[in-house]
Amino acid sequence: MDRESALRLFFALWPDDATRAALAGLQRGLRGRATAKENLHLTMAFLGAQPAATLPVLRGILAELQRPDIALVIDELGYFARARIAWAGMREAPQALRDWQAELVSRLADGGILFDKKPGFTPHVTLARNAAPVEAGPVEPLAWMRPQLVLVRSETRPEGVRYAVIGSADTADDAGAAAD
Repeated sequence: MDRESALRLFFALWPDDATRAALAGLQRGLRGRATAKENLHLTMAFLGAQPAATLPVLRGILAELQRPDIALVIDELGYFARARIAWAGMREAPQALRDWQAELVSRLADGGILFDKKPGFTPHVTLARNAAPVEAGPVEPLAWMRPQLVLVRSETRPEGVRYAVIGSADTADDAGAAAD
């Protein structure tokens, strides 16, 4: 697979506009390179460079994966010191979220998709990169109702990284024409 034809992809929970605005509000006061508001998300599985030929398999997984009826409560700030990432997450992630992510990873493996299966799953939304350390701890709880799982393409541009949703469970059959 050459780099020109590879698509940099990941599965993520994509916030609605109100949740996105509330997440962006958590960026106030952080020092570092803030994640663009339109790029805020919670990664469920990072696939990296994938050939375009994998898109039908990925969309099939997206269409078949059961969507749990869950609500997430973003209620803490954290910091990954090694990566210098400030993030928002959950003190107690619902087991249904962990099961959903595990099922996604299992289906990707069963579908022959090669990707980095990092051990453990720390559900979080990256708020800033190259961030100064933040004091980890509770924040005013933010309810994220019925998060939507989407397939996202990451594109590096001169003005920065742009994420484009190329598939969702609602449109898995016909999404992503621009990426094909």
